[in-house]
Amino acid sequence: MDNINIKKLAKELNISTSTISRAFNGNTDINKDTKERILAYAQQHNYLPNHYASNLRDKKTNTLAVIVPEIANDFFSQAINGIEEVARKKGFYILLYRTDDVFEKEVSFVNYLNNGKADGIIMSVSGEANDHNYLRQLEKKHVPVVFFDRVYEDIEAAKVTTNDYDSSFAATEHLIKSGCKKVAYLVVNKSISIGKVRMQGYMDALAKHKVTFDDNLVIDCSNDEKVNYKILKKALQEIKPDGIFSSVERLAFATYYVCNDIGISIPNDLKVISFSSLRVAPLLSPPLSTITQPAYEMGVKAATLLFDVLENNSTAPKKEHVLKSKLFIRKSSSGE
Repeated sequence: MDNINIKKLAKELNISTSTISRAFNGNTDINKDTKERILAYAQQHNYLPNHYASNLRDKKTNTLAVIVPEIANDFFSQAINGIEEVARKKGFYILLYRTDDVFEKEVSFVNYLNNGKADGIIMSVSGEANDHNYLRQLEKKHVPVVFFDRVYEDIEAAKVTTNDYDSSFAATEHLIKSGCKKVAYLVVNKSISIGKVRMQGYMDALAKHKVTFDDNLVIDCSNDEKVNYKILKKALQEIKPDGIFSSVERLAFATYYVCNDIGISIPNDLKVISFSSLRVAPLLSPPLSTITQPAYEMGVKAATLLFDVLENNSTAPKKEHVLKSKLFIRKSSSGE
């Protein structure tokens, strides 16, 4: 049987479409033999119902999709916990998709979810390319999206971010006031929103204290640990900064590894501060100075905004909600 659907299935079995729907939905108010006959026939003809379309009056899947660049990072794991907490209380499940900062994966996931696999999407973007038409298709299908942390400025959607500029300015200023003359800025992707905003805070702090900006001190890193090790080893040996402001957690860890291997003392030779939500940061040797984002609260806020749309059948408020990060000064940047 070609292109079988629920109507053709009902006709072949001489059973109503509602009975077939109840069979697939696991309802108990259906004869066991009838249910088995329906499922066996469907399997024989490779029929798999679209869960989203199985009930035309109720298109809910009770599922949220969460798209993030990585999971190992403490920030994202805490944010996911916040999202899951809100979803669970609403009787929803979450589907987790990891892009590894690969733009093609992000596009593939969004296109897949555009066909009713989830009621809404919460995402932190990969930040590549300028064509975000795949995201605009979500609105046509009435799939709401909320961004958090990493956002696309050209897409109208609710956004949950932190005061990245102020935090970056304060972190850089702290290093300068601690005696640093050559502060390096470590970044993975300057094109994403947080990369640009954090770099601007870094540059403006340098300007305020009349420290000349040096493009060589902006160290472009990658998502590969081995590549980052080589990049940072070369930078520390050849450029020789006396301060490091890391825009992401894993680059601070890479700096610690390199310094340990080549004999650079933190904080005597090099002072380090980083964006990080790592709870054991105070236990590192030396304890790491951090700009700590309210990751869990960001997840809760993003999920709450999405449910406001789902429950009120409305459009998400197209505004940015900015939460405040905290600066924790520890021995890695103060020497005390």
